[in-house]
Amino acid sequence: MQRMKLSAALVFAGALLLSGCAAGGGGGEAAADSCETVQSEVRDISNGAQNVLAAGGDPSEMTSALEGYSERAGELAEEADDDVAGAVEGLGETIDEAADFAETLPSDPEAEVDAEAVAEHQTAIQDAATEVADECEADA
Repeated sequence: MQRMKLSAALVFAGALLLSGCAAGGGGGEAAADSCETVQSEVRDISNGAQNVLAAGGDPSEMTSALEGYSERAGELAEEADDDVAGAVEGLGETIDEAADFAETLPSDPEAEVDAEAVAEHQTAIQDAATEVADECEADA
């Protein structure tokens, strides 16, 4: 139970961190709108991927869900400005690493799961999402 509270707290803190970055910089209205759109999508992708890890469950379903979030990041990277696209691709790669980790989890729901490893992947996803926000803000 305590593990789930920690994971939920990490997800919530990450959402708050990214929501503060959506204001954008001084690059004009179009750049701010583009940045806001990218950051909104990144928040959704990041929070969704972190929630998959927090919820646990069947490793194959977790892997599939994480791969879906990674694909969304890839699609977003194709639409983003060059500087921001690299950071979004980094988010996708981090989610891919989490999907690889999910494949190694036990399928027995009663089995012990390494909560620290789960939290590390959640933190890595959050850090990658923060890099996107930072890059977007610098680009705006």
